[in-house]
Amino acid sequence: MARNLTLLALLIGLTAACTYTMKVRDGRTAVDVKQYAVAVDLLQKEYDKAKSRVEQGKIAFLLGESYRHLNKSDQSIRWYRIAYDNQFGVDALKQYAYGLKRAERYEEAMRAFKDLGIEIGSPYEYRREISACQIALGWKALPPEYEIEVLSFNSGNSDYSPVVYKDNQLVFTSDRSASEGDDTYNWTGNAFSDLFLVDLKSNSVTGFDKNLNTENNEGTVAFNQDYSEAYFTRCFNNAKYEDAYCKLMASKGSGNSWSVPQPLSFIEEEVNYVHPSLSADGNTLYFSSDHPDGWGGYDIYFATRQGDGNWSQPQLLSRSINTPGDEKFPFIDADTLYFASDSHTGMGGLDIFRSYKLSNGSWTPAYNLKAPINSGSDDFGYVIDYKAPKPEGVLQVGYFTSTREDGIGGDDIYRFTKVVPPEPPVVEVPEEIEYKLLLEGYVLEKIYNNPTDPNSKVLGRKPLPGSEVDIQFDKQKETVTVGEDGMFRLELEENTDYSFLASREKYLSNDAAFSTVGIGRDPNNPVQTFEIEIVLDKIFLDKEITLENIYYDFDKWDIREDAQPTLDDLARNLKLNPDIRIQMGSHTDCRGNNRYNEDLSQKRAQSAVDYLISKGIDPARLVARGYGESQPEVDCICARCTEEEHQTNRRTTFKIIE
Repeated sequence: MARNLTLLALLIGLTAACTYTMKVRDGRTAVDVKQYAVAVDLLQKEYDKAKSRVEQGKIAFLLGESYRHLNKSDQSIRWYRIAYDNQFGVDALKQYAYGLKRAERYEEAMRAFKDLGIEIGSPYEYRREISACQIALGWKALPPEYEIEVLSFNSGNSDYSPVVYKDNQLVFTSDRSASEGDDTYNWTGNAFSDLFLVDLKSNSVTGFDKNLNTENNEGTVAFNQDYSEAYFTRCFNNAKYEDAYCKLMASKGSGNSWSVPQPLSFIEEEVNYVHPSLSADGNTLYFSSDHPDGWGGYDIYFATRQGDGNWSQPQLLSRSINTPGDEKFPFIDADTLYFASDSHTGMGGLDIFRSYKLSNGSWTPAYNLKAPINSGSDDFGYVIDYKAPKPEGVLQVGYFTSTREDGIGGDDIYRFTKVVPPEPPVVEVPEEIEYKLLLEGYVLEKIYNNPTDPNSKVLGRKPLPGSEVDIQFDKQKETVTVGEDGMFRLELEENTDYSFLASREKYLSNDAAFSTVGIGRDPNNPVQTFEIEIVLDKIFLDKEITLENIYYDFDKWDIREDAQPTLDDLARNLKLNPDIRIQMGSHTDCRGNNRYNEDLSQKRAQSAVDYLISKGIDPARLVARGYGESQPEVDCICARCTEEEHQTNRRTTFKIIE
């Protein structure tokens, strides 16, 4: 799906456009360079010529992937099923199940998720998806509270994140061909995204402003009340590492002109900040970020304007809103926050939710807006237009974005009208409401494709019975042992921070945290149930485990900034497991002579050890070993190795030696 700034968790390198204009001659290459429309024609011909079921399965899976990116659900579902039937494996069945869910074929999806759980040996893994399908079926049967229509100014590309502007206008984000610059964004194969202005009377669309739109990706803007300030997302290309990071930019407006934008002061490097929304008084800025201090994925934060005009350090919203998944596209409307999430119970991809801020500063549980606002596709970017005329019987008018197939392009902007709902049935309310906060915790282990190889593909997770969980809150501590389902249950105190440490013999201990601070009481939902998962890694004694995302510059051995998060995570695990010793290993590819490669790999391994020591790890627990080119992961003739094979062989590893 073409979502540009909408799926910033999937940011990849931004490089030149030649891969999209080059002529490709086979389907796999077309998929690799994101030419999905070209790929389907080539792959279909290759499928017809394939001489074995295994080869047909591989090609069918690529066809499923191509049609999924082209937002053609029926075709993608069909080809994923063909791939699975032709021995491609669980990845095809998984995509088949999620495809059925996105297409709102919920009953079929439930059966597929059940089969998938059986296939990987863990019904646990997809229980929430089965439950979500059951709930979505119920929601679709309810009388709709909204009427929707797709707007005619949408293009065949992605148009999304509308905001209300002056004089019956909207400003929205699009990667249509009129965007600035000649390069192509490699994720979508379209132009880089820009901000556009549409006149709702004439449907004429123009670029918004030359100072805001550049050859980078821009989008998702927010304005203050008098349109003298604009806050928006800009994703920069970091030429050093070829990674894009997104920042929140601010610009001052005067008349129809805007100043050169500047990043906000609290922005940290190598963290993404996206999707701003400004409160009516202009003093609170909400946005989404994948900051490592969050709950996981993208979370929603807020910052407040200080007396000097600068913004405070961001604060994370509560677990009523944020989850281990992605929360994006906040829109603040007085005391109501609308946002998109793929982790709260929903109908498919991203769904739109709302939460109310209570007088004590806490937030009520997230409420799903249901169909027709939400669908099996991605739905996000919800805004209310208080300037729009409201016919009799209409409570609210606004706009949102969806990738559903009845649209015009990839992402499309829809108009909604909220109608007067039917009278709800009379429900007797008890005089006193008993409020409860419940936590269901699961201790799990990974399911490997090869149970004896920690570097093999992870198929899913399953419960790890017999694990012990130490629970700490306030000054109290208790220990529980999980049963066969791997679960422990806990009734939580309000406004309390909890920490959990799970352990089991022959597994590495791991921790988790949960906080009830900021979770508000909701009379319509007095009993709130939350969930955490703690995954324990099995100890594979004396077996090398490859560490992802650790790369070195050519002929250098110092730890790059982009390698630090992986080593930070390893240091954290060593602190949680003080009784283990590890060997840090470094391997080179076959290029260069043996002595050079052995010396370089030893220096790289020692650099990793030195970094761990700097994080407080006892040097006696660490050993550095450089292997040079002596133990390649891929055994290929050096002159014929592909660059990908060389990269696989250039790896940093660790293994538990005691």
